[in-house]
Amino acid sequence: MLGCVLALLPSTWTHVVAAGRVGDVAGAPKAPVAVVFGAGLWRGEPSPYLAHRLDAAAELYRAGRVEVVLVTGDNSRVEYDEPDAMRRYLTEHGVPDRRIVSDYAGFDTWDSCVRAKKIFGVDRAVLISQGFHIRRAVTLCERAGVDSYGVGVAEPHDATWYFGGVRELLAAGKGATDAALGRDPRFLGPREDGVRRALATAR
Repeated sequence: MLGCVLALLPSTWTHVVAAGRVGDVAGAPKAPVAVVFGAGLWRGEPSPYLAHRLDAAAELYRAGRVEVVLVTGDNSRVEYDEPDAMRRYLTEHGVPDRRIVSDYAGFDTWDSCVRAKKIFGVDRAVLISQGFHIRRAVTLCERAGVDSYGVGVAEPHDATWYFGGVRELLAAGKGATDAALGRDPRFLGPREDGVRRALATAR
């Protein structure tokens, strides 16, 4: 019983911290930046889950709720490039290329949050992910210093959804450890001014 309680503590922490900070596209507040987390590619194109996140970001941009979209994902291999695939998808759905900024070293949620703050200078953002992940994203970005509101994209409760929910129990534990220790991202690198320049570009 004690083991079960300890295993659930990190997930409970994310729910407490994110309380009142998660909703849907219609309820999202205005913010300078939307952050879209990677969710895998299929044959070089966004997976359905990732496409739905990008659809929400494009909707927020078209509605004038956000000015810039920061796409953060894995580009650790030449043949696997989440950020560029995400950028292409967004431009095909009405978001100007000059309004999209790519983070090629968003290897996990904590890395993406810390890099959004330390590398790209993001202070306030709307985060976009599926419902099973968004509370952890909000919690970790808050811990990293980004004032965050999460948009949880609705999905059918299929096998992928249930797998994601179970995976969150383990990921919440890792996220809590990363946040508690203040772990540096796998790759930090120099500060970039892509977000600042994109915000300075006339709409």
